[in-house]
Amino acid sequence: MKGLYFQQNSPGEEISFVFQERENLPDIKDNYVKLQVKACALSWINIKLLSEMKLEKEFFPVGREIAGVVLEVGNKVSFFHPDDEVVGILPLDSEESGLCEIVRIHEHYLVHKPEKVTWTEAAGVIRDGIRSYTALHFLSHVSPGKSVLIMDGASAFGTIAIQLAYHRGAKVISTAYSLEDKQYLERLRPAIVRVIDVSNGKDDVTESCLEETGGIGVDIILDAGVRLYSKNDEPALNLQLLPHKHDIITLLGVGGHWITTEENLQLDPPDSHCLFLKGATVSFLNDEVWNLSNVQQGRYLCILKDVMEKLSTGVFRPLLDEPVPPYDAKVSMEIVQKNQARKKQVIQF
Repeated sequence: MKGLYFQQNSPGEEISFVFQERENLPDIKDNYVKLQVKACALSWINIKLLSEMKLEKEFFPVGREIAGVVLEVGNKVSFFHPDDEVVGILPLDSEESGLCEIVRIHEHYLVHKPEKVTWTEAAGVIRDGIRSYTALHFLSHVSPGKSVLIMDGASAFGTIAIQLAYHRGAKVISTAYSLEDKQYLERLRPAIVRVIDVSNGKDDVTESCLEETGGIGVDIILDAGVRLYSKNDEPALNLQLLPHKHDIITLLGVGGHWITTEENLQLDPPDSHCLFLKGATVSFLNDEVWNLSNVQQGRYLCILKDVMEKLSTGVFRPLLDEPVPPYDAKVSMEIVQKNQARKKQVIQF
């Protein structure tokens, strides 16, 4: 059987994706489960994180969000039986490529898939569901009446985050990076309080949010990246659409929470002082933390179950592209790694 792997010959070089013949699976023992993969979602690979965790190897497996049918269980497995339909995320240090027909995975990374949920929906929503729960539930404690600004709401992750915030009773504001994004966000139901189109340069995020909140500021901000420097110093055009870190701090309300995806965020003393005066917090969104410590395993499984429940009841309506056949997985993964895919890419077996 073949699986998809990526290869990086030297640091800083672009990675390449290759199909590799994989070794036969070891015997299914203890708490491990043998799974027939039905769908696998593709997500951007954080090469820097893998390097910092000393997980570098010549060929690294690709495709971690999987849904499938249990074929065989180990002698210590207590949650699953053969023919169960399950969904889960392969751990960061897994040797398995989810883009392979058969994989071996520990039972503590899986939950049951609801019957009415399709394979592609289950695989396509599980990662973004975890990220949304981490950001809005655990890092910022979203609750009814709170105002939430979700940057780039028309992305696959932004869509799930908006739906979770609404389900919690929050008032949602979102930014759009193109006319198509704006039209998509305006069609979402229940309706977003305000969509700010930043693509034409006419709408200012700070002014719009302060106007919407009566000058009080936003309770929770979930960014999709920030500018650390002035527009003239930012080389890439896509970075120029992002808000400056000072703008985010300005529109943050008293006691507010800023959840950032910018791992290299640098705050100057005046920025820190402004946050201090507001009693505001900055949290970093890294959804991999759940699997870095076994202490959080029970809570992690509860989130996975809740994500599937919300998907089956229609609270989550993921933004998925058309299912992709396995032979096109390499091309799709290259698009995902270049951040050129707006909709979630899912490989269907």
